[in-house]
Amino acid sequence: MFKIILRRLVELAVSLFLIASATFFLLAAVPGDALSAQTDRLPAATRRQVYANTGLDKPVLERYGLTMVKMLHGDFGTSIVDPSETISRVLAEKLPPSARLGLQEMLIGIPLGLLLGVLAAVFKNTWIDRLITVAVLLLMSVPSLIIALLLQSYFGGRLGWFPIIGWPEGDQLWWGGWSFTVLPTIAGGLGYIAAYARLLKNSMLDVLSADYVLTARAKGLSEPAIVLHHVIRNAAIPIITSLPVTVAFGITGSVFVESIFVIPGVGQYFVQALTNRDVPIVMGETVLLAALYIVTLFVTDLLYMAVDPRIKLYQD
Repeated sequence: MFKIILRRLVELAVSLFLIASATFFLLAAVPGDALSAQTDRLPAATRRQVYANTGLDKPVLERYGLTMVKMLHGDFGTSIVDPSETISRVLAEKLPPSARLGLQEMLIGIPLGLLLGVLAAVFKNTWIDRLITVAVLLLMSVPSLIIALLLQSYFGGRLGWFPIIGWPEGDQLWWGGWSFTVLPTIAGGLGYIAAYARLLKNSMLDVLSADYVLTARAKGLSEPAIVLHHVIRNAAIPIITSLPVTVAFGITGSVFVESIFVIPGVGQYFVQALTNRDVPIVMGETVLLAALYIVTLFVTDLLYMAVDPRIKLYQD
């Protein structure tokens, strides 16, 4: 186990280095910078001074070296567009709205998806299975952006049942302002319903054809008992190991949903920083969120080993 953890820590460091380097050079390759729109009308001397103050007057490789050295010390720099913004402040302000939205989407979408997956597998080749399959394919084919716009236009605009933009703030950030969260939660939660319904159905169909299920039927066990005690238990392995990654992606924000409903979360701010070419903010968010995803994948591997001891992360 110690070797596995050590190896994963090395892989984490290498992965974050490559991700940070790729992000920096991709941003540097795009024409323009974060200050070009603000300094176009300034005198040349003033413009040079502004660029010197932010370090954007230096060559690309020198800026890359300085950026990586700062990141090694935990300093992701400040926003070029708004010097009062730092990556820690951005995450402290923007992550809670994204986390609440993601948790609500998962709490609604995952249980409903699992229920539909069980029904589709148990009633295979019936009208129930066909109806669920069509609904899942439809939800997986239509982007969340389109779903969000449709919900916003009909239930928010035409019927006026819910606000079309905004998010709870202050004391209501976590436990209030529910009307603002209904449409965004549905728009994002439908994707979880489709993904988990499809995942559990396929997993259950594989288990239903296993020899021990046929043996249980031959012994005279009832179908509900077989499904509850044999099928679901073994089919849940992919679900258990998928949950950590789902949670990591969920709490870090949905770009489309947050943009459509003007939710002040990480996803919307990341798009804004990317549009403004705000390199420190983009790199800081990218590296920190990438670290979260990589750690989550490691937790997923450990869960694989916990639910099925026959699985090994590495072969000696």
